[in-house]
Amino acid sequence: MTTGRALLVIALAAICTFATRAFPFVVFGRKKELSPAVRFLGSCLPSAIIATLVIYCLRGLSFDPAGWLEGAIQLASVGIVAGLHLWKRNILLSIGGGTACYMVLLRLVPMLF
Repeated sequence: MTTGRALLVIALAAICTFATRAFPFVVFGRKKELSPAVRFLGSCLPSAIIATLVIYCLRGLSFDPAGWLEGAIQLASVGIVAGLHLWKRNILLSIGGGTACYMVLLRLVPMLF
């Protein structure tokens, strides 16, 4: 990729990022009161997105004799994420702790079996 094309890609990415950040302010302006539809979506969408991500991450979960270990590691990591979040209510800690748990278990547990 040439330098000009790289700069063009960076500029387009910056413009798109700015546009997506500015969109709500342009559409809703300085209104103090949000519409009921927006309030409803604000209350429902975070849970729906998390549920979708959990289903997506666990879609390949298998308990057949050949892949039971990886399934157990995935479920243990999900349990760690849920436990950390219920304990500390910190999303960064929950995601980071679950990811670290998964990576450590994925490397260490197969050596034990």
